[in-house]
Amino acid sequence: MPHASTLAELLQLPEYVGRRPFDGKSRTVQDEVRSNLVRKLKNREELFPGIVGFEESVVPQLVNALLARQNFILLGLRGQAKSRILRAITTLLDEEVPAIEHSEMNDDPLNPVSAEGRAMLETHGMELPIRWVRRDDRYVEKLATPDVTVADLIGDVDPIKAARLGTALGDVRSMHFGLLPRANRGIFAVNELADLAPKVQVALFNILQEGDVQIKGYPIRLELDVMLVFSANPEDYTARGKIVTPLKDRIGSEIRTHYPKTVELGMDITAQEAYREEGVAVPSYVAELIEEIAFQAREDSRVDKLSGVSQRLPISLMEVTSANAEQRTLRSGDEPVARVADIYAGLPAITGKMELEYEGELKGAENVAREIIRKAAGAVFSRRMGSADTKETEDWFEDGNVFRVPQEGGTGALAELRNVPGLMDLAVALAEGSSDAHRVAAAEFVLEGLYGRKRLSRAEETYAAPEKETVKGRGGRWN
Repeated sequence: MPHASTLAELLQLPEYVGRRPFDGKSRTVQDEVRSNLVRKLKNREELFPGIVGFEESVVPQLVNALLARQNFILLGLRGQAKSRILRAITTLLDEEVPAIEHSEMNDDPLNPVSAEGRAMLETHGMELPIRWVRRDDRYVEKLATPDVTVADLIGDVDPIKAARLGTALGDVRSMHFGLLPRANRGIFAVNELADLAPKVQVALFNILQEGDVQIKGYPIRLELDVMLVFSANPEDYTARGKIVTPLKDRIGSEIRTHYPKTVELGMDITAQEAYREEGVAVPSYVAELIEEIAFQAREDSRVDKLSGVSQRLPISLMEVTSANAEQRTLRSGDEPVARVADIYAGLPAITGKMELEYEGELKGAENVAREIIRKAAGAVFSRRMGSADTKETEDWFEDGNVFRVPQEGGTGALAELRNVPGLMDLAVALAEGSSDAHRVAAAEFVLEGLYGRKRLSRAEETYAAPEKETVKGRGGRWN
């Protein structure tokens, strides 16, 4: 849309021809979102780029709420892309909209709602200065905390402003506006809604439903044009607060989010979100193992189900695994290929993402994380190599042989791995490259998978000899 700098120029644009000030014909935010959504649906355009795994569940419900011009709330555990979904709604706003210059509330030049905006329109007439507001600037987000006040969200009486203007304290012109009025003609998002104090929640639904609110005993009327969206963790477990019933009743739709339903979807999300240096290779079985760790953690009885295991766990673990592979190979000069050992080096990315039950606390977060890695390795190995013949390798360990896995990934490590009967045949079948580093990574995964299926035992050597890991049979170990 061409830019106009005054109201007169704005009324020359095709979209505004025939319009007049105070005509009451301005399109609301909900109408604007609905119109652009309808266009995208007709053109089969992607609605919410970057939102993976919700195509058949969350997105259809979200589309229904938007088509119905409703405010809505997303309920779900942490790390379920709730904030990302809310921010993605801005893609359904117009690229730019005109507003009165210097207006705190992004007033529509033709139908301002603030006293200041109406006064400017009456004073300047057709020479009213116009600015253009981009869609990203029409999104306001607030993280709810118990200390958030009505003044923060709605506003407060400003005695100095009232004295300067010569108005009564109850006059809307004497107000210092909070976040919600400043989000006028845009989207206002409140994250973790249940953490707001009940009186603040009451102020929210009052201004949404009736358009009025009491500020320090003075009734203030604000006819805002705002789409209000929320996110929260399910009420049935949060110990911090709850959504008051009147506000909950006024929210149009309650949409439940969820974690990825399959490992493959989780891998897609992690690949999209995780940072890793371009030169570091992460074999698909290592990526699958990283994702399976999150799935196993969500099912583990020692991990608090009500807190959930965020999708940030595999994302962070992928980043640290890749970084450790890079660090290891920078020191050795080998090809940078991520291995199981790099996942164990990423334990800090796991332990910080799990809330443990009493049993888990007794065992210790790091021990629980190691056991989850073992279970995950067994699950991925079963899917990938469940039908492989591993008897020759297992028998060698059962005979009391011990193998120390070298930390380097080059030719020397490959020569040591060839000493284990049958192991290299299994590794070659799994490896995703013909280099020594790829085969070493595959061989180590095979050993970890057998350990995960309780075919081998494993133990880590002390820091006195950090360059090796030990493997042996059920009567022995591997590190």
